[in-house]
Amino acid sequence: MSIGNATQGVDFDRESLTLVLGENLDLGGDDSGSRNGTGKTTIVNALSYAFFGEALTSIKKDNLINKTNGKNMLVCVEFEVQGQSYKIERGRKPNILKFYINNQEQDSKDDNSQGDSRETQHDIEKLLGLSHDMFKHIIALNTYTEPFLSLKSQDQRIIIEQLLGITLLSEKSESLKEQNRITKEAITTEEYKIKSIIDSNERIKEQIKSLEKRQTLWLKKHAEEIETLTLAYNNLAKLDIEKELEAHKAKQKYKDKLKNIEDNQSAIKTLTKELDREKLNFKTLTTDIISLENHKCPSCEQKFHSKKQETALVSKQQQLTNSKSIIVELEANLVDLELARQKLGMAGKEPTTFYESESDAVTHRSSMSNLLDQIKAKEQEQDPYEEQIKEMRETALIEISYDTINELTTIKEHQEFLLKLLTNKDSFIRKKIIDQNLNYLNARLQNYLDRIGLPHVVKFQNDLTVNIEELGRELDFGNLSRGERNRLVLSLSFAFRDVWESLYTPINLLFIDEMIDSGMDSAGVENSLAILKKMSREMQKSIWLVSHKDELAGRVGNILTVIKENGFTRYSSDIEIR
Repeated sequence: MSIGNATQGVDFDRESLTLVLGENLDLGGDDSGSRNGTGKTTIVNALSYAFFGEALTSIKKDNLINKTNGKNMLVCVEFEVQGQSYKIERGRKPNILKFYINNQEQDSKDDNSQGDSRETQHDIEKLLGLSHDMFKHIIALNTYTEPFLSLKSQDQRIIIEQLLGITLLSEKSESLKEQNRITKEAITTEEYKIKSIIDSNERIKEQIKSLEKRQTLWLKKHAEEIETLTLAYNNLAKLDIEKELEAHKAKQKYKDKLKNIEDNQSAIKTLTKELDREKLNFKTLTTDIISLENHKCPSCEQKFHSKKQETALVSKQQQLTNSKSIIVELEANLVDLELARQKLGMAGKEPTTFYESESDAVTHRSSMSNLLDQIKAKEQEQDPYEEQIKEMRETALIEISYDTINELTTIKEHQEFLLKLLTNKDSFIRKKIIDQNLNYLNARLQNYLDRIGLPHVVKFQNDLTVNIEELGRELDFGNLSRGERNRLVLSLSFAFRDVWESLYTPINLLFIDEMIDSGMDSAGVENSLAILKKMSREMQKSIWLVSHKDELAGRVGNILTVIKENGFTRYSSDIEIR
């Protein structure tokens, strides 16, 4: 706002504590020393606007533009994340938003973004890893932001869930929901495909059935004609038909026995496969039981602690018992079949007959030559339906495979199981994350409270509510004095920052905008300053302390003086100003 007569920049990458003081110089010679409104907070607002497109407070974006210039406002911030360099340029009148990675401008997916591209802003916030609210609570601490403990419980929960990484589970669940939707669509498509194959096969089977009926009628008529001719032939030839029939019966018995042997061999083979399959199932169940006994999910190897684990273990053990019974039964049946095979023995030699069939008798009588020709002609007739039926069975019918739909169903069930783990508030994953990180948060918070000199005990509960006690007496945030609240706000922000950095990535920058000026006694100021100095010295943080307290000038190594003269702000200090 007050910047505008020249391009100015500040290098924030300093492992030190810097004091930012304000000074007004008026043309009329009034050096009353009023330091309000010089433009100290403008530095923090510029960062907030560059990163998130909005100031720390509810200010219309066009009101951020210097009133004298009225246009051409541009804020540029250069920073690094894990060794990668980035730059953001954002401005008003004209509206501008440019995002650079390693000096390469990134194309906006929204051609009409006009400085407000949602896609680009999403990429920036994803890179930073924190929302605007989190930015105000762990980086840009100021008196304008409503304290965390003054927020509604739902707003507190949103910030805590962001801090503890619970929102990451929600983001992953949304991605998993989309994958689950795609899987379900694939299952539906596969079901339609299988149904169409089934319908097609059914139509073909009906056609085959119709052809088989015609074939049966044809074969019946053909056999009757041959039988008639054969009977006439045998009568005329005075053939000893009884001996011929006995020979044919012996031959049939041979075929029956041969068929029984083949059926027995087929049954043994089928039963052996079934036994092998059941043994494999027995081995799988044994492995699953071992996993469950070790409190691990057999499917995804996740830790599994609940009544569901006990239920699953009992179920698997019952299945194992059933499988063992089935194996015993199958092995007994296999022994019976082996005994039956031994009892059947060998088929022996096939009986021989003089004629191929009863209708094949040939008489030596020349007078029977005409009848013999007719019998031969009938025997040589081809089944007109056999070739059609064979071709339709082998080429028209399509084999149905359920492998794909079974695999997709398994994937869908696993995705739905993972969704429950990610979204269910009682999920052991969510509880584990909250419990682990709350312990660390409470430990860091109590550490800062002790160092800043606040005797109260403040603790986050498992349901993410906050409990404040003093000497065993439960208090609300509003019961605290202004100085006590300010100490608690600072301690809570420092603890939030420690948790954030332990879970995600270090942040080298911290602003304290008039926070220690607000109702703090000398002990509170000293304790706060000691914490900030230790953070800058031991943690190599660049800390910028905005204050009206001139007496702090001798307590810090660097001072940035913000001077407002003739309506414009400029910087003067012993640190680098560009």
